Amino acid sequence: MAVWQADEQRSQATINQLSMRRAAQSANDLPEVLSWANPEVVHLRGAESLLPDVEIYATGWQAALQRAPAVKFQPSNWQMERPPVLTVGVKPPQVKVLGFAFPESANWESFARRAEPDTPEAGKRNSGPKRHATKATRKDNKPKGRTRVLPPRDIIKLEDRLYYLLQPPLESIAATQALRFPFEPFPYQFEGVAFLYSRFAGILADEMGLGKTMQAITTIRMLLCSGEVRNVLLICPKPLVSNWKKEFELWAPEIPFSIVQGNSSRRQWQWEQASDVPVTIANYELVLRDELFVNAGEQHFDLVVLDEAQRIKNRSSSTSQVVRRIPRTRSWALTGTPVENSCEDLVGIFEFLCPGYLYTGMEPARIGEMVSDYILRRTKDLVMTDMPPRMNRDAQIALSPEQWSQYQVAEKDGVIQLNNMGDAITIQHVFELVLRLKQICNFDPLTGASSKLDRLEADLEEVAASGKKAIVFSQWVKTLERIAERLERFHPLQYHGRIPSNQRDPILERFKEDPDCSVILMSYGAGAVGLNLQFCEYVFLFDRWWNPAVEDQAINRAHRIGARGAVTVTRMISSGTIEERIHQVLEEKRELFDTILSQAKGPARSGLSQEDIFGLFQLKMPGSGNDLIGKVA
Repeated sequence: MAVWQADEQRSQATINQLSMRRAAQSANDLPEVLSWANPEVVHLRGAESLLPDVEIYATGWQAALQRAPAVKFQPSNWQMERPPVLTVGVKPPQVKVLGFAFPESANWESFARRAEPDTPEAGKRNSGPKRHATKATRKDNKPKGRTRVLPPRDIIKLEDRLYYLLQPPLESIAATQALRFPFEPFPYQFEGVAFLYSRFAGILADEMGLGKTMQAITTIRMLLCSGEVRNVLLICPKPLVSNWKKEFELWAPEIPFSIVQGNSSRRQWQWEQASDVPVTIANYELVLRDELFVNAGEQHFDLVVLDEAQRIKNRSSSTSQVVRRIPRTRSWALTGTPVENSCEDLVGIFEFLCPGYLYTGMEPARIGEMVSDYILRRTKDLVMTDMPPRMNRDAQIALSPEQWSQYQVAEKDGVIQLNNMGDAITIQHVFELVLRLKQICNFDPLTGASSKLDRLEADLEEVAASGKKAIVFSQWVKTLERIAERLERFHPLQYHGRIPSNQRDPILERFKEDPDCSVILMSYGAGAVGLNLQFCEYVFLFDRWWNPAVEDQAINRAHRIGARGAVTVTRMISSGTIEERIHQVLEEKRELFDTILSQAKGPARSGLSQEDIFGLFQLKMPGSGNDLIGKVA
């Protein structure tokens, strides 16, 4: 009985254990096992389902699960011999050091002392009117910017790049008065100096009136001071020689310079002494005439500067060929219009700077990319935000009845004559008709009537009454003379190619100082470049020039640094005539200029081509296969 009861208890315990496991597998609250040896002892919450699914029978089978595992140990000898150690001495690697010997730094202090006037009279003579006083004078000597000389992209040697990068900021030189300036330069002018200083070939193409002359002189001054150049040849148009003389006396009074002039013997002696003179100034005509003297013997210039460099845009011209043969190390070009008519203009200038760098037929956008590191171009609207504005107005003027009658007859007969010429017609024949019609737009050839002059006289009455001064530009000297006769009461002065060179400066001085002289009459050729007439507030273009760049140069005689007020530009256009058609073509020509200098997409038309000239009268070019047909305006 006892045995049966014991067996019954074990069987009941086993049944209870299995029931607990099944309940735990399906229940949410699972008991926690305290000991695998005694599964009956559990917490209220646990993981009974983790118990091994093994039934322990009363016979004692699977009793091994309740015994601890047997662990056997086997001793092993871990002692090893000490590995041998070999010490090798390693020398530290030698660091490669590059040493550069730069030229001796410029002694700015001693250079500045040389620039100080020795006498009160000299100081008074060099002081001059403070053109920038209201805009550029600073109350302290602290530099407001840090303009450093940056090396061009084509400089590869490390020592050459470091030489320029280690130069002090230009503002610090000006702030300490180590290199004295008569007026505080504008920030953009410091940038122009930094650009030229490191260039062996470059174009300073700032818009007229931004001070290209001052920037070039300052850079030449610094190069001479640092010993990088010893002799400089500056070539400019003949009317601008006196202007360069004045600017050197103002911005670099300590630099000796020589002006090539006089008879042949004197000029020959001057060219022979050019290597010993820091700066030699000559005009294009004398350089062409004295080619044998310029290139004689071992003559060599460290720097050749071309002012109004568009003079050499035609590669086949004698002037371009002679200038390109001058032995030199550095080549600079100063021009506000590097592109006047077509891309060939810039190609011609680069034949002087970097022969073969550009070639005929290149796309304008490609040219813009290649010359970007060689050209520095700024406009007044970008750098002179506080400069007085320039207001343009196109005066559409109807011809007088006498003029209109003569104009219609001249154009109709001219077009018929051109048509009858057939394939024998040339561009010169078309130009002759254009010039004849433009002259009729100015004055009636029979009666002398002029609607333009009537308008000009009315406008000048207001200018004179307000005490202002005006400039009138025309293409023809004869037109200026006829205007002068009509405007006698305004005491007009004339400035054109027929005026001797020694009389031109007194004319400009009188125009500036005499309050009774309200107007000066100028030709585009003589008055479009190099003159400073910023005291004028009115500009009249009596007739239009072929090139908008030339017109801009003329306008910028008045609209430049130091302008007293807003400059009003009046472009007189005879409505319904050839002048309207020329105006449209001139506006299209501006696109080419902007394309190259801004690297923009090429324009649809590149300017005043032969096809454009023929198109002024709806004429087909010879060889087109169609009959010539003219259209009378």
